[in-house]
Amino acid sequence: MNKKLIFIDIDGTLTLPGSNEPPESAVSAIRAARQAGHYVFLCSGRNYAMLKPLMALGFDGAVASGGGYVFCGDEVLYDCPMTKDQADLALRLFKEAGAYRTLEAKNGSWCDEGLAEFLNQSSGGNSELVRWRIALEKDLGIAPMAEYDGSPIYKIVFMCSDEKQLAPVRAKLEDDFYFLVQDMRGANCINGELINRKFDKGTGVRCAAERLGIDIADTIGFGDSMNDREMILTVGTGVCMANGSPALKALSDIVCPAVEEDGLARAFEMLELI
Repeated sequence: MNKKLIFIDIDGTLTLPGSNEPPESAVSAIRAARQAGHYVFLCSGRNYAMLKPLMALGFDGAVASGGGYVFCGDEVLYDCPMTKDQADLALRLFKEAGAYRTLEAKNGSWCDEGLAEFLNQSSGGNSELVRWRIALEKDLGIAPMAEYDGSPIYKIVFMCSDEKQLAPVRAKLEDDFYFLVQDMRGANCINGELINRKFDKGTGVRCAAERLGIDIADTIGFGDSMNDREMILTVGTGVCMANGSPALKALSDIVCPAVEEDGLARAFEMLELI
């Protein structure tokens, strides 16, 4: 049996959006897969601080911050925050555009005041919008922008009402950064992530696979939204949750049941990982 390297997104894939509590079926499946000799990594847009509580479930490592921080056990494989000049410019441009900003460093996150009210005015949306709404209510460690301590930033999440607001930001930043705008399915909200072009979830997958000596053909990725696109396109087998984005489903090899329908566990069984 070839060892597999499995990558699992968190919000909308491992857990309900904004939660740190995966279904017991998923926890059992992950443990069984590791006991069978496979490696299991988290692969998330969340920073290290936000995903750290889930590491206690026994993951072998993680691709964090959308690929900007990758580790295996105690070994850091990749670490690429924005430069201070890049972060300062991005913060200023988003502010001038009237967009709400959430900054993510390794060990902390900070958001603009008024974001919660803005989200409450939006309807519908995918797991990312739900994640931020719940995160602000339940506190996943997101502090007010006024408390930002200058820590190196890996990612900026932005939200605004109209994509036209982003035009001047794109003009100055798009050479160095991806604008990963989510498929919001009718929500009155533009929700996206500013990601350094030096990395993405796909480069994180390759980094971990190389370190562990696993062929890309033997990698499997589970996701639900378009910020999982590069992971799904990189792994040998891409799996989208039934609750996921239609656009990601179209790119995936398999669509498995939703999170609340024991989707991960059922997919692990189908793929003979357990």
